[in-house]
Amino acid sequence: MSIDQSHGHPGSDVATTSEGGLPERFENPGLEPHRHRMADVDPKAAKRAERQVAALFGLSTLGTILFVVAYYAVSIEGDSWAEIARQLRISTTLLGIGLALATFGVGAGAVHWAKTLMPDEERIELRHPMRGTDEDRDAALDILREGSAEAGIGRRPLIRNSLLGALVPLTVGPAIVLLRDTGPLPGNDLSTTFWKQGLALVHDPITDPEGLGRKIKPEDLTIGSVVHVLPEGIQAEEVEHPLDEIAKAAVLLIRLNPDDLDEVSRAGAYEGIVAYSKICTHMGCPVALYEQQTHHLLCPCHQSTFDLKQNCKVIFGPAKRPLPQLAITVDDAGYLVAKSPFTEAAGPSFWERG
Repeated sequence: MSIDQSHGHPGSDVATTSEGGLPERFENPGLEPHRHRMADVDPKAAKRAERQVAALFGLSTLGTILFVVAYYAVSIEGDSWAEIARQLRISTTLLGIGLALATFGVGAGAVHWAKTLMPDEERIELRHPMRGTDEDRDAALDILREGSAEAGIGRRPLIRNSLLGALVPLTVGPAIVLLRDTGPLPGNDLSTTFWKQGLALVHDPITDPEGLGRKIKPEDLTIGSVVHVLPEGIQAEEVEHPLDEIAKAAVLLIRLNPDDLDEVSRAGAYEGIVAYSKICTHMGCPVALYEQQTHHLLCPCHQSTFDLKQNCKVIFGPAKRPLPQLAITVDDAGYLVAKSPFTEAAGPSFWERG
C-alpha cells in the first residue's frame, strides 16, 4: 500500500492502494462547473421566487391565526357525550391543521428561499488551528456581511417582513394560548377523584361512543383486552366541572393472566383484571399504549414506561412513581366495581404535593 504522508492543498493527488491492479494515485476531479439558477440570471424569476417565499410565510401566519381562533372558538361542551366527543375531534383537528400550516409555512419558505435566492456557490477555505490575525478576523466579518447582503435580507423587504410576520405570531401566539392552561398548582385537587367504593366501571363514552356508559362484566374481557373506563355517574348533569373530574378519574382496565401479576398487583385485581390511572405521573399525559407481549404501558409524550406485572412500576422514562392502582371487585349483579377509591393521588408529581 502506498500512502502519501504529505499535507497537500485541495486539488492535490490522493494516495490509494496499489493492490488489485488499482492505480496508486488519482487526480482530484475538483468541483463540478457551477450551474446558474433561473433566479440568478432572470430578474423576473428572482422576483417570482421572492413572492413565493413571502406567500409561504403568509401561509404560516394564517396557520397561526387558525390555531388561536380554533382554540377559543370551539367550546368543549354539550348536552351529550357524543356531542362533546364531536367537539373534541373538531377542536383537535383544527388545532392540528393550524399548527401544521404554521410550522410548514416557515420551514418550506426558508428552504425555498435558500434554494432559489441565497448564494449556492461552493467555496473551500482551509481551517486554521490557531487564532487568526486581526486582519483575518476583519476579513471574516467582511465575509459575513457580504453573505448577509447576498442573502437579500436587507434588500428584500418583502421576504424580511413576511418572515417576521410569520415568526412573531408562531412563537408568541401558541405560547400564550397553551401556557394559559397551565394555571396555578393543583394543591390537593388531584388527591381526590370521583371514584368511591361500589361505583361501577363503565365504558368511557368519549373513546367508545357506542358504549355510552355501559357497565362491564369480567366475562366481557379476554386476556389482552384494554378498555378505557370511568366511574358510573360521572356524566350526570349535576356533576360540577365534569371534564375536570373525567381528566382525573380516567382509568385503563386490562386483563392479564393472574399468574403474571406480582402480589401487590394481584391484591387489587379481580381474576387478573387490573385497573390503573390513565394519567401519567410525569406530566399528566394520557397513558394509552399497551404492549401485550411485555405487559408494558407507554406514555407517548415522554416515553415513560410502566410494568403492569409489577404494579405499574416505572422501568423507563422521566416518571418518578408508579401509576396509582384502582382496586376492583364485582357487585351482586356480577359487574366490576371499585373496591375503594385511589389510595394515592392521580396525575403528575410536583414538589408541593403533600
